[in-house]
Order: sequence, then C-alpha cells, then structure tokens
Amino acid sequence: MPRSNLFRQRLLVLFLLALLLLFSPLAMRPESAESWFGLPALFVYLYAVWAGVIVLAAWIAFHDRD
Repeated sequence: MPRSNLFRQRLLVLFLLALLLLFSPLAMRPESAESWFGLPALFVYLYAVWAGVIVLAAWIAFHDRD
C-alpha cells in the first residue's frame, strides 16, 4: 500500500511542476523576437517541457513497477 501512495505523490508533484512550467511562460510576453532553431522561443520551450513531462511520467511509471 505505501508504494501506491508514493507513486501517487510522485505523479502529483510532476503534475504541479508541469503546471508551473507550462503556465508561467504564458504570463510573459509571447511576442518576443527571439527564435531558437528558426522557431519562436515560446514554442520550443513549451514543446520541450511537454516532452520532458512525458519522459518523467514514463520513468515514474516504469521505475515504480519493482
């Protein structure tokens, strides 16, 4: 039972971290002239964070199977 509780806590922390990382740049000015790899910096940041959250969720899911 404690393993399940730890799993839920890790996913909750990941969710809160994702909320913080995904919604904080939206409060900033999105019309900046910066670009990374020829794409707007905001898009690169959002997709990188999104991919990171997916990777971390997969790691948590497979790591807690033991």
